Amino acid sequence: MSSIIHGAGAATTTLSTFNSIDSKILVAPSRTNLSVRSQRYIVAGSDASKKKNFVSGLRVRHSQKLIPNAVATKEADTSASTGHELLLFEALQEGLEEEMDRDPHVCVMGEDVGHYGGSYKVTKGLADKFGDLRVLDTPICENAFTGMGIGAAMTGLRPVIEGMNMGFLLLAFNQISNNCGMLHYTSGGQFTIPVVIRGPGGVGRQLGAEHSQRLESYFQSIPGIQMVACSTPYNAKGLMKAAIRSENPVILFEHVLLYNLKEKIPDEDYICNLEEAEMVRPGEHITILTYSRMRYHVMQAAKTLVNKGYDPEVIDIRSLKPFDLHTIGNSVKKTHRVLIVEECMRTGGIGASLTAAINENFHDYLDSPVMCLSSQDVPTPYAGTLEEWTVVQPAQIVTAVEQLCQ
Repeated sequence: MSSIIHGAGAATTTLSTFNSIDSKILVAPSRTNLSVRSQRYIVAGSDASKKKNFVSGLRVRHSQKLIPNAVATKEADTSASTGHELLLFEALQEGLEEEMDRDPHVCVMGEDVGHYGGSYKVTKGLADKFGDLRVLDTPICENAFTGMGIGAAMTGLRPVIEGMNMGFLLLAFNQISNNCGMLHYTSGGQFTIPVVIRGPGGVGRQLGAEHSQRLESYFQSIPGIQMVACSTPYNAKGLMKAAIRSENPVILFEHVLLYNLKEKIPDEDYICNLEEAEMVRPGEHITILTYSRMRYHVMQAAKTLVNKGYDPEVIDIRSLKPFDLHTIGNSVKKTHRVLIVEECMRTGGIGASLTAAINENFHDYLDSPVMCLSSQDVPTPYAGTLEEWTVVQPAQIVTAVEQLCQ
């Protein structure tokens, strides 16, 4: 099996040492100047030095139809004048294919990722183009192929490991925690682990408890790992490309209900900053922090709130680890109120960590306590009506904003 992996890339390159905890190096070298448009690609981000100065020393279904652009007049326009429309899964596929064209060290492995094209068709067509050595179908054994991918990264390759469902990656938790996140440190900097672990997760449409896992909170405490969550075709492609280029292990969370979202994205090459939040809707009265599928629940609620006279500021945090406290902090200083909306579990979830970070750094700017709306701490029911009760709905968001703004 090792001979197959070595055949997936070019000759092994010399691994450079770096400090995995230093945020300046968490972003791949090709993205050092985040405010400048280079000849090769666009970087969707802001100057990272401002972020460092700002947080110096800190390291740390509803029956309603979803409306992705509920308040179009306030949303940032990320689409180019020229471009092409893609579904979210197609944007992920395009980004992955472009990186495999650009770098022969990039390879893909996982269950049914080859000629079948992946369970959600993110790897469709890649096996025909790049061959079975670079798009490797694996047995149904998550701990084995995840460990194999991490080992391949140690030798100089850049594996993209697909979990058919993020819940299945619990079988590889040892490899992700003890190896993927720690080997750079425990090897004294001799190894880098440029691996991407990605796959679908979240509450779907009656998928049952075991297939409705939100594992962000499981992985957030692992040292040395970055976590990002995509929510649009634009940032899905940009985050995929950035994660592949990063020298750090990155977990890319995709939501099972967002794969068929369509958006126009630029024709030219671009990447997104792995450590930067996205301003979805500027506002003045309250800061609403969210990510992944809940972005659309929040935007549904925002339409109602605007009609009621409120002006919410909506931020898609995107980077689940580390948090973009520069963008978040500027918003808190302006609105003085914070509502966090997540699909993760309430106990020990992303919202709990984000609440702690805001209280520690921006407590003096708050006019009311931070409120967090999360999924209930119960296994996700199979019954559709019960499933809805476990996840935050737009009406709850409207009620929470009204309470905070009294």
